[in-house]
Amino acid sequence: MRVFYLNLRRLKEGLLLLGGVAFIGGLVVLGLLREPAASPTSTSSSPIVYRVRTEEKLVALTFDISWGTETPPKVLDLLKKENVKCTFFLSGPWVKKYPELARRIAEDGHEIASHGHRHINLSPLPPGEIRTEISRAHETIKEVTEKTPKLIRTPNGDYNAKVLKVAKDMDYTVIQWDVDSLDWKNPGVNTIIARVLKNVRPGSIVLLHASDTCQQTHLALPAIIQGLKEKGYRMVTVSELLRYGPGVAE
Repeated sequence: MRVFYLNLRRLKEGLLLLGGVAFIGGLVVLGLLREPAASPTSTSSSPIVYRVRTEEKLVALTFDISWGTETPPKVLDLLKKENVKCTFFLSGPWVKKYPELARRIAEDGHEIASHGHRHINLSPLPPGEIRTEISRAHETIKEVTEKTPKLIRTPNGDYNAKVLKVAKDMDYTVIQWDVDSLDWKNPGVNTIIARVLKNVRPGSIVLLHASDTCQQTHLALPAIIQGLKEKGYRMVTVSELLRYGPGVAE
C-alpha cells in the first residue's frame, strides 16, 4: 500500500492562486476590470475644429485675407506692437498678387494657413475640383512664404462631409470658429469689441478679417487685445492652442 503525504504549504499556495484567477475572471465577467479609458481624440484625427477643449485661459485670434493691401499692414503693426501671434488664413490669389505682405506675415512669426484658392463655396463641387482648389492655394502659399500650411478655413466657412474628406486626405484640418466678430459687416467698433469679449471662453477660436473691405477691425483690435489680457487670457496660434486639448467639432 502506498502512502501519500500532502505538502500543506504548496496546497495553500495552489488554492490561493486558483482563487485569484477565479476572482479576476469574475471581474472580467462583471465588466469591473476594463481597459484604461482612451485619451481624448488627437487633433490629427479630427477633420474640423470649432474650438479646443481646455481649462487653460487661451484664445486664438484668426484673420482671413482675400483681397486688399491697406488693412493687413495696419493689423500686423498692431499685433507686432502688442507682441501677439495669430493665425492668418490666406487665399492663394492674394498671396500671389501681394507676396511681400504674405512673407511679412510669416516673418512676423504668425502662423500661415490656407483660405483656399477662389473665394467660392466648395461643397457643391465634385471631389476632384475641391482637391484642385485646395492644392492650388497650397502650392502658392508654400512657394511664396516657404511655409507648408496644415490648417485650412474654407471660403465662407462652407463645407460638407465631402469637403472634410478631401481636406483630411490632403493632410489638412478644417478650422472654423466659435466666436464670430462679424467685423466683415462693419457693424461699429464697439460692437466688434463686445462680440469678442462677451463670447470668448477658454479654447475659443475668434474669427476676424484683415481684408480691405473690413474697415473697423484694426480699430477694434487694440481694445480686444487689452480686454482679453484683463480677463487673464493669453493669445496663441491655432496650432499652439491645439496642443492644450482636443479640437471640438460643433
